[in-house]
Amino acid sequence: MSDASDTLNDFTSEPVGARRVVVLISGSGSNLQALIDEQTHDRLGGEIVAVISNEPDAYGLVRAREAGIDAVVLPHREYESRDAYDGALIKVIERHEPDLIVLAGFMRILTPRFVQRFLGRMLNIHPSLLPAYQGLDTHARALADGVAEHGCSVHFVTEELDGGPVVIQAAVDVAEGETEASLKEKVHAREHLIYAIAVKWFLEGRLQFVPGGATLDGTPLPPQGVRLSHADAAEELDEE
Repeated sequence: MSDASDTLNDFTSEPVGARRVVVLISGSGSNLQALIDEQTHDRLGGEIVAVISNEPDAYGLVRAREAGIDAVVLPHREYESRDAYDGALIKVIERHEPDLIVLAGFMRILTPRFVQRFLGRMLNIHPSLLPAYQGLDTHARALADGVAEHGCSVHFVTEELDGGPVVIQAAVDVAEGETEASLKEKVHAREHLIYAIAVKWFLEGRLQFVPGGATLDGTPLPPQGVRLSHADAAEELDEE
């Protein structure tokens, strides 16, 4: 009669299904499209199972439907309070049993209840090199300050607005005569690049949220996360 260890060694587990992603949007969904494109080429490391928008006319919902992804509208104006809306949003998200929640231009400040429910498995992208320029109008503020370098950051979501551990950043040199529109376009390209990288790291189990920060392959990340220089990002994007 074999012992318990032999029995365990002979046991073959069922294959684990694809890791599941829910994306929250409010607008055009260009970062969502970048993730869909990676998924289409089997480079995402998982599957986007639903896209949820608080705005019924968000173009990102069209992108989702065209990709065969469940597109859900949950209008915030139909709820009497922020907490009531977030409670409903939690229920909708949990029906899809996601491993990861991705905020892709979701223009809502989340309640502590919501953040705590998904803490450690929710990512956001922000158009600045955090901790610089938290909040809105990042490109205009950077230009007004005359900075030489700007960019974008992917970070875990915590209760501090734009204050969670940074996973990865991509920098862009601010050119002479740079306009808000031209800077925004350059930063957008970098957002599409690094968001897919961060999502894949998480879905592959390489990226983890830990007390006080984040780790990649078990190594604590520095405050700025993995940093792509202007040259690094330009090479990846085939910019001239």
